[in-house]
Amino acid sequence: MKLQFRHFFTGTILVLHLSLTGCATPGSDRLSEKDAVFTCTITADTRQYAGPEYQSSQYFLGACEAIREVGKGSFMVSVGDIDPPQHVFDTIKKTLGEDYPWYPAVGNHETETPEDMEWLRNWGRGDIPGLVRRGPENSEETTYSFDFRNAHFVVLNEFYDGRSDSMREGDITEPLYDWLRNDLETNSRPFVFVFGHLPIVSIPDFQNGRRRHQTGNLDAHPENSHRFQQLLREHEVTAYFCGHTHNFSYSTINGLWQLDVGHARGIGDRGAPSTFLKIFVGKRTCWVEVYRDDADGGPYALTHTITLN
Repeated sequence: MKLQFRHFFTGTILVLHLSLTGCATPGSDRLSEKDAVFTCTITADTRQYAGPEYQSSQYFLGACEAIREVGKGSFMVSVGDIDPPQHVFDTIKKTLGEDYPWYPAVGNHETETPEDMEWLRNWGRGDIPGLVRRGPENSEETTYSFDFRNAHFVVLNEFYDGRSDSMREGDITEPLYDWLRNDLETNSRPFVFVFGHLPIVSIPDFQNGRRRHQTGNLDAHPENSHRFQQLLREHEVTAYFCGHTHNFSYSTINGLWQLDVGHARGIGDRGAPSTFLKIFVGKRTCWVEVYRDDADGGPYALTHTITLN
């Protein structure tokens, strides 16, 4: 096994990008599902490739079919750019079951479409499984936290500024930061996962080095971004999951794990392999399996396992 380390400096942000070759495969010596208290799946950036005309294994449906094959876990979180969300929800129910819980986050493309935002607000007004706290004023339906077993989950709408939950530019504004601080202060569960659409900083794709959206991420507002990172470190957040770039990567940023989930639209984006993550939460440790296709509509395969310490 060979580890390659690449450092990126963005302002005062130090990023350690981990490139792993000879990585874990299904036959290797690794922790398994029997070691976990529970599992769940994470997807991102399925937009436009989940509708009726894309009900093929080469698109988001194929990712859901692969998730079903490897074990769908207890629920799915999608970290934004899921428009139209109704199509994503329908595909999930079709392949993973009518009662399979889905937790969506707002992405920048949803904010462009009033119908998408209203659908997400209506979802948030409903019965959110495991709900702990609804979001701050004017984002009650699109920011929320929930508990499951020994873990706490926080889903942030990073396009909220205190007045609107559909701003075009993402940021961890003061009202959102204050809500998150209060939420984390009341949590007592050992594992904490935070989800938002935007990366702290854009990292190239793990496999082929493609880089997108180098600007317009959380680091566009350095003071707010650093304050956000410090808060997550202070509360020992296990990892921050994001999307937006369509590229899968995992990195430590100032000591904080960032996992960019990539995209799950299959051949809707051939620039990087379609990806989904499966999180295993144990009693004392947590690890993530990464599944990717061949960027040409082929089957998904386990590429490697990441232990989050």
